Amino acid sequence: MRKIILISLIMILSLSTIIIFNIPIRAEDEITFVHRWPDENFNSYFEYAIKQFQEQNPNVVFKMTVFSPEEYKQKINMLFSSDNPPDIFFIWAGEYRNKFIRENQVLELTEYYDEDNIWSDKIIESAVNSFTYDDKIYGIPMSIDVRMLAYNKEIFNKLDIVVPETWSEFIKTLEILKEEGYIPLGYSDKTSLHGGLYISILNQRIMGLDKLREGYNNSFKNEGYLEALKKLENLRPYIIENPNKLNRIEERSMFMDGEIAIMSLHTQEFAYLKGMDYDWGVFNFPEIEEGKGDPSVISGLAEGFMISKETENPVIAMEFLKFLTSLEMSKEWVQMSDLMSTTKGAVNKDNATSLKLEVIKEVSKAKETCFYLDNVINKKVYQAYLEGIKQILNEVKTPEQVIFNIRETAEKIKNGTE
Repeated sequence: MRKIILISLIMILSLSTIIIFNIPIRAEDEITFVHRWPDENFNSYFEYAIKQFQEQNPNVVFKMTVFSPEEYKQKINMLFSSDNPPDIFFIWAGEYRNKFIRENQVLELTEYYDEDNIWSDKIIESAVNSFTYDDKIYGIPMSIDVRMLAYNKEIFNKLDIVVPETWSEFIKTLEILKEEGYIPLGYSDKTSLHGGLYISILNQRIMGLDKLREGYNNSFKNEGYLEALKKLENLRPYIIENPNKLNRIEERSMFMDGEIAIMSLHTQEFAYLKGMDYDWGVFNFPEIEEGKGDPSVISGLAEGFMISKETENPVIAMEFLKFLTSLEMSKEWVQMSDLMSTTKGAVNKDNATSLKLEVIKEVSKAKETCFYLDNVINKKVYQAYLEGIKQILNEVKTPEQVIFNIRETAEKIKNGTE
């Protein structure tokens, strides 16, 4: 009798394991996995995650390949041009992701999200929306880089400045800081990228994301694009005199030394500011009073993984990604990588600073993320934007002249004449 009970118990436990992971037991299943984090401790995290997954699923064999971020796009394109694309591959949210969807190269994952709410409800909504295309989900977000405004609390307290919530309050704050002899706003533009990051969130605050997407496909005809450039021009009196000569490292150093009072900062850069001599904080980009954009939206870019439509093991691939984004593994990701996770509760007081807790609170509030401009528009239009912003700040061209050139470039590309 005891023997029968023992056999029954083993069968129940085995069945439970199969139900939990939903993986058919076979002699051997191979998963090819490609990512773009070659440095430590990033790569070690994936090695650790694979090992933990294999302990529960010894029939699964992984072949992991890693490329540097600089070479990743070229290499993944080559792999998808071959007869054997990877089962799971890293992807940035935005236009680069959309290319794989439009070319019907990736698996739609909506049903997996719908059938396992216990897992999917733990993924931050704005991050999931970053991997949604035509109301269908095609990827699993894992990490997110957010760009917020960092500020010197010591200076703010000294001058009795309250963190600005609106554009008019923001300009007033910058004016006070200038009068007191500080560089109000950091703006390093030696690589020309800074303007593109500012204009991304300005476009969103003025028009809202729906109009923004419509404009990207409609040659930027909405007048909101001009208004955003004018708002950027309004910042000119409050930035350093020659922003084209200042690089990002120099800007961070000036912020750390207390010369710059406010600077736009990526969460991935927080590590560079460890050991500061003064207290600093962060706040979301202010609401533009006359704007139509949701002020809770945060500027950032989710990163994650997609599954090839050609995979022979879609269930196993999906179970691995669910495992990778589970709460326990996501906590490990935050601990080992010092980056942000898209899983609720993964960034917590045990593994993150109070600043990161502030950021993740803001991210969780937002239903969507405002992508950086270079991730959502044509490369030539983006270059026209960067050059135009530089000309505005150097007082060479007006916002009207710049938007005319941007629209003209976008129209030529649309008509196939560029």
